[in-house]
Amino acid sequence: MIDKSTRTHRQVEHASDFGRVAVLYGGQSAERSVSLKSGQAVLEALQQQSVDAHAIDIDRDAITQLQRGGFDRAFIVLHGRGGEDGVMQALLQWLEIPYTGSGVMASALAMDKVMTKRVWQSAGLPTPAYVVLDGSQAGFDQAARLDLPVIIKPACEGSSIGMTKVERSEDIQSAWDKARQVDDIVLAERWISGGEYTVAIVADQALPAIRVETPHSFYDFDAKYQADTTRYHCPCGLSADQERALLDLAKQAFTLLGCSGWGRVDVLIDQEGQAWLIEVNTVPGMTDHSLVPMAAKAAGMDLGELVWRILETSVVESIGKVRGVSA
Repeated sequence: MIDKSTRTHRQVEHASDFGRVAVLYGGQSAERSVSLKSGQAVLEALQQQSVDAHAIDIDRDAITQLQRGGFDRAFIVLHGRGGEDGVMQALLQWLEIPYTGSGVMASALAMDKVMTKRVWQSAGLPTPAYVVLDGSQAGFDQAARLDLPVIIKPACEGSSIGMTKVERSEDIQSAWDKARQVDDIVLAERWISGGEYTVAIVADQALPAIRVETPHSFYDFDAKYQADTTRYHCPCGLSADQERALLDLAKQAFTLLGCSGWGRVDVLIDQEGQAWLIEVNTVPGMTDHSLVPMAAKAAGMDLGELVWRILETSVVESIGKVRGVSA
């Protein structure tokens, strides 16, 4: 059995030590198109370093593919449901195939924005006020009392899918209807005016923060993956002390959820300088528009080194002996 809770990463010097690697991508979530691009980038970067990597576009036959493939480990590049929410992690643990990134519980918690906020609030970490909407007028009125504008979002969806910024109370229900098309649980969150920042974490090390600037009303799907008008600033423009505090907060938020290996923490900083935690992505994008490769480049890592270090998170020392690595 793979133990994610007591693990430390082991550095790997030779590609052959990774063995046969399954790059899991695609899937059936709303983020399939992004995952296909991310997975292809990861596959090519691994193969260029002589890693014996093979792509698997995950479908309902995933168990058979993984069992018959003779894989020594898996690099998970599945975004959204079925890949980032603990489901694939649980399957791989059952098959005793080591994998990259966070374990089952942490993946499930981080995918659920409501549960994530509850964990952070219990520890006193700053996250915007919110309400869970049940479709009732009383719930919509409660959302309006958060102070407009608010952001309406599905609890368990990524890439800003199903999200709407609402400026008028009469538009809350239609935004709820839109979010309900992709998730049964919908929340309204207080809008934070200020700068949007993201902190990538690789091998449990926080990389330089990136400030995201977009002419869109918020950093939506188009701004993330399609628009050429989005600007990424790294250095992020904060003072050294401010950035250090931001990185520390991101690592604390990441660790508190039980996350490990790699991921990305999204934060808003308001006009008074207060940081507000928004969410954690445990399998961030790896496309040419993605933020983790940008942060890695700022830290002196090219894509090849980045994917190597992420793959190393599947090679762990646990309970006094090495697990998940070829002898």
